Formats: sequence, C-alpha cells, structure tokens
Amino acid sequence: MAAIKTIGLLTSGGDAPGMNAAIRAVTRSAIYNGYKVKGIYRGYKGLVDDEIVDFKTQNVSNIIHHGGTILKTARCKEFKTDEGRQQAYENIKKHGIDALVVIGGDGSLSGARQFASEYDFPIVGLPGTIDNDLAGTDHTIGYDTALNTIMWCVDRIRDTASSHDRLFFIEVMGRESGFLALNGAIATGAEAAIIPEISTEQDQLAELIERGFRKSKNSSIVLVAESPVTGGAMGLAERVRKEYPQYDVRVTILGHLQRGGSPTAQDRILASRMGAAAIDALMEGQRNVMIGDDDEKIVYVPFSKAIHNDKPIDRELLEILRRLSI
Repeated sequence: MAAIKTIGLLTSGGDAPGMNAAIRAVTRSAIYNGYKVKGIYRGYKGLVDDEIVDFKTQNVSNIIHHGGTILKTARCKEFKTDEGRQQAYENIKKHGIDALVVIGGDGSLSGARQFASEYDFPIVGLPGTIDNDLAGTDHTIGYDTALNTIMWCVDRIRDTASSHDRLFFIEVMGRESGFLALNGAIATGAEAAIIPEISTEQDQLAELIERGFRKSKNSSIVLVAESPVTGGAMGLAERVRKEYPQYDVRVTILGHLQRGGSPTAQDRILASRMGAAAIDALMEGQRNVMIGDDDEKIVYVPFSKAIHNDKPIDRELLEILRRLSI
C-alpha cells in the first residue's frame, strides 16, 4: 500500500451529537502525526461535487461542545451510481487524498465499504449514529446524548401525565433498533417499551394491556421505537382507541429533538478516543474497518461485520423493565 500523506474526512447520514468531537480528534491526531487533512463538506455529496478544503487545527477549535457537524451532511443519490462514485474518486485524486475517515451510521459505512472495494481505497469508519445499531461496538457516537435527551423530555411529560388519567405513547428514534426505547424506558421509569426486536415474536400492546399494567397508577408512559415493525406511536394509539376504548390515550413524537444538543461527557470522550484511533488504524495499515468500543477497549471491526448485522438487545433489560413497572 502506498504511503499515506493526506487524509480526507467526512460526516454522512443523520447527524449525531459528538460528531464534532470526532472531527476534532481525527483532524488534530492526523496533524500531530504529520498528515495533511482535507475536510469534505456534505458527506458523499461533497465528495462528488468537490466541496473539499484544507483543514488545519484551527478549523476544529471550540467545536467539541457543539451538536450537529461542522462538515454538514446530506443525502447523495449520485454516490449510489457508478458514475457518481467515479466522480468522487477523481476528486479524491485531484486533491491528493490517500485515505478516508468516514463518520456515520449503517448506510454511510455501507457506502464506504462499496467505494473501498471498487477502488481498492483505504477507509476507516467511525460509528456516528444515535441508534446504537452497529454491530461490533458497545456504543456509537451520539447514543448517550440522545438517551439523555429522551430522559429529559420524558421526565417533563411525566409531570403533566401524573395530573391526568391517561396512557401516553412516546415515540423515539431507532429505526430497526430498540436500544433508545428500551434503555430510555428504564431510565425514565416508564411502564413498558415497545421495540422491533420483540414485535415479531409477540403482540406487545396486547401483552401490556392484559397484564394490567395500571393497577396502582393513574397514568402510564410507554416508549415506542419508531420502526414500522412496531406500528409507531400513532399506529399503537389508533389500536388502543379501537380495541381498548376505556383508555384515554395521548401521543408525543420526540423526533429530531433527539439528534440535537451539546454532547454528553461520555460521547465527547468516546468520539475523541475513536477519532484518535482512526489515525492509529491507518498508521498500522488497517483499511476498511470501523473503530469499535468493546468493553471500554478500542477494536477494529471489519465493515462486513459492522453493517447489515442485527445487534442483539439485552433480554435481561426487558425483564428488569417488567419487574420495575408493577
């Protein structure tokens, strides 16, 4: 493999708190080790459209505490085409970029894997997604902050819920993953979490109603993962109105509230460790791997393992939630 002199850096997919901390860590660790850094704006779209600039240490000053991503992010249909990826490769060569660091989720790393395979190009990925759905890492960048945001919101909803005899469905993000809903339910003292991992096994709503979950409470809160597998909060509320009309049901969809905000200390530290590790990986000759966190240790996870693989929910947490919701 040719010696790496210049590293390109981009963020892709949905933004996640801690991405800026990762950008800072990658940039400064690369410069510390003698590399040049090119910032690529708007993810793969910027790679195709040639939105590529020199990045110095001052470009990443005073960003560690900000949410979002200073490099921006965007969808890019062109990158899904052969012609678009060819244009991206030509721009990479034009700017003398020898390796890429990609910060994003499952879709972003899937794009990185395909591009790396087609052009035999070294790429290291960082797991930047609030969903925590990438295999090979205990935590993804942004997950802890999103979880704390959910807790903050639900605590305030509970204040008003306690004044009414109602069933509240609160929808959280997660796509096909129930990590935010399940752990958010435990953290907020919710009565249940309805998640996609269990929806294929049982009717969670019917089980919730049948076990008499409101025996000692005048209100109840249920967190719901947004996945179409669960039906979402709106779909579940409609079912309750039809099948269990005795309940007065309300819905709150937290939506993009969960993506924003200043990252927690845990996300800032995780992003900093992973960003520095991405440069270490390239220096060691690693390529086409994602940086993971396994029991507080940095690991290199092949793209093939990190993406398109179901990350299992801890079933013990479901049992804990059931016990504590009586």
